[in-house]
Amino acid sequence: MHDNTEQKSFKTLRGFVNGNEADEEIYVNFSASLRIFGDIKDLDRVTQLLQIEPTTSHQKGERKGPDSAAYQHAMWVYQAPVSEEEPLSKHLEALWCVLQLRKDEILQLKKEFKVDIFCGYRSNCDHSGVELPSGSLEIFVQLQIPFGLSIVVI
Repeated sequence: MHDNTEQKSFKTLRGFVNGNEADEEIYVNFSASLRIFGDIKDLDRVTQLLQIEPTTSHQKGERKGPDSAAYQHAMWVYQAPVSEEEPLSKHLEALWCVLQLRKDEILQLKKEFKVDIFCGYRSNCDHSGVELPSGSLEIFVQLQIPFGLSIVVI
């Protein structure tokens, strides 16, 4: 016997379990940023050493908002100026274009503070993936930083 009912597709496991999915287009957004954090007494020193203005920074104990918890450490962040709709490879390429001339300074900062490259992936679809050309990983090799990816499915 052939069932003529229409097969419904789902973007997320949550939608499948609930039997309904939010009516929105699938999106995938990316970001990449250099993060330096720890017991940084003078965030301006990092800015002066790298000769890059941070995208954002905060001191230990500051709060994002009045109801937010206090930050546990100081942080200096430079995010690649790339649209979040662009692939992760474009974010990493733009970041490396700025950072490669400051490689020695970043390696010096690693001796005092935690340094990483934060890569973000945000989507409303839980069954997709990320592919990077091998050249996109050069930033991790040169800065001796492991590749990590924060994945958020909304």
